[in-house]
Amino acid sequence: EKMLPEVCSSSEVYGTTAPRLFGGEEIPIAGIAGDQQAATFAQGCYEKGMTKITYGTGGFMVMNTGKEAVTSQNGLLTTIAWGIKDNVTYALEGSIFNAGSSVKWLRDNLGLIDEAMDSEYFARKIENTDGVYMVPAFTGLGAPYWNPEARGTLVGLTRGTNKNHIIRATLESLVYQTQDLITAMLDDSGIELREMRVDGGAAVNNFLLQFLADITGTRVERPEDIETTVAGSAYLAGLAVGYWNNMDDLMKARKVDRQFKTKMSIEKRDKLYSGWKRAVHATIAWTQT
Repeated sequence: EKMLPEVCSSSEVYGTTAPRLFGGEEIPIAGIAGDQQAATFAQGCYEKGMTKITYGTGGFMVMNTGKEAVTSQNGLLTTIAWGIKDNVTYALEGSIFNAGSSVKWLRDNLGLIDEAMDSEYFARKIENTDGVYMVPAFTGLGAPYWNPEARGTLVGLTRGTNKNHIIRATLESLVYQTQDLITAMLDDSGIELREMRVDGGAAVNNFLLQFLADITGTRVERPEDIETTVAGSAYLAGLAVGYWNNMDDLMKARKVDRQFKTKMSIEKRDKLYSGWKRAVHATIAWTQT
C-alpha cells in the first residue's frame, strides 16, 4: 500500500478539474513547480550556469547546475529545479533574508523616503556612499553566513553622512549580498556564471540593476514581466498540453525589457566588495559576547 504520492515530472497532465468548477469544462492540471523553481524556469535559465535572482521581501537566487546535484560546502541548498519527462535539472539556491524589506524599513521606520521607488532618485544624487555600508541583518544573516544572531549595522558614518548615503548603502547591500551568494555558488559548483536574470518588485530599480552588473562583473537582464512565478507555472503546463512545443518556443514567448552591462573597473569593484566583507565582519563581531 502506498504511503506517499507518486513522484511525477514538473510538466505532465496529472488530472483535470471538476466540470462544475469552470462551466462544465474539464481543464487539465499540467504543471507543478515551487515558487523559485517556477521563476527560474520562466526566466529561461535552461542551461548550466544560468542564474536568476528574485528581489522580493527577501532575495532568492537559483543557479542551474545541470544534470548534477551539487552538494554545497557553503550553506546553500541543493534542489531539483525541474524534471521534464525523464530529464531532471538540478540547482543551487541561496537566500537573502532582507532585500525589499530593507527599502521598506527606510520608508516605514525611518521615513527617509515616501515610496520605495524614491530610493533610486536619492541614491543617484551622490557619486558613492562615502565609505558607508549598511548590513541589513534585521533578522540575522542568511547564506552563506547563516548567523541568526546578527543584527543590522551601519558602519563608516562621518559628520558628512546624510540620508542619501544611507539610502544608497541600503540598495548597494542587496547587491553585495547577491555577490556573496554568487561567490558561494561558484566555489561549490566550479561552474562559470553565464549571466544574471532578475525579477521581483525591486527589479524595477535601474540603479540597483546597474550596480549589480558592476559588482558581479556580468550582464544583468530584466524581463518585461517581472511576475515570473506565474509565467513559469504556465510555461510548464503549456508544454504538457502542447500549447508550446519546446524550450525554443518558450524563449520566443519571453520578452526582455532591458539589459545592464558592467561599467566598473575590476580594481574599484574589488575595493568596494572588500569594504562590504569588513562591514559583515563588524556585524558578526557585535554578536560575540
